[in-house]
Amino acid sequence: MSINVSGTEGYAEHAEVLANEWRGISFEDHHRPVLYLIPDAPSRILDVGAGVGRDAAAFASMGHAVLAVEPVDELRAAAKSMHPGSSVVWLDDSLPDLYLVRERANTFDVLMVTAVWMRLDETQRRRGMRTISELLVDGGVLILSLRHGPFPEGRRMFDVSAAETIQLAEAHGLHLMLNVRSGSAQQANRNKGVTWTRLAFRR
Repeated sequence: MSINVSGTEGYAEHAEVLANEWRGISFEDHHRPVLYLIPDAPSRILDVGAGVGRDAAAFASMGHAVLAVEPVDELRAAAKSMHPGSSVVWLDDSLPDLYLVRERANTFDVLMVTAVWMRLDETQRRRGMRTISELLVDGGVLILSLRHGPFPEGRRMFDVSAAETIQLAEAHGLHLMLNVRSGSAQQANRNKGVTWTRLAFRR
């Protein structure tokens, strides 16, 4: 079982159900608003909170070098099983500090933080943005999503605004490129009034 990392509550015991839900949403449909920000040339991509690896595997299939971070053992194991031939490197690590990623002394052209940021409390968000800024190369891109609306029972989430996130990112030298709000990709969540903000920044 996973050591409990704050923000991952409720995921280990529901890993199989979640994996089936996420499989039903294609990479292209989910990330259509930000795909133009992904470099055409082979690049170094860090996928934080990679879940079952849909995004990481898609990036690898495009020719990118991908490091996928997922702290929930059950989800990471599912990712490896679902993408056995992928070149993705899977790592047990998490925000706000990404200790193991930083130990590798890598920097990245693109850093994906999908459905993770609102799981961090205010102190963790401040630490996490500093970590992200240090891991991005000059000219590198951060792509981040925020969930709004009712939160699933048993999950640790906070109501984090786009305005707060933009201010924090800009304080760490990241410049806003995209701010788009849309409905959830999952019909059940749309029915509940869940919306998402997609933000992108350049260092």
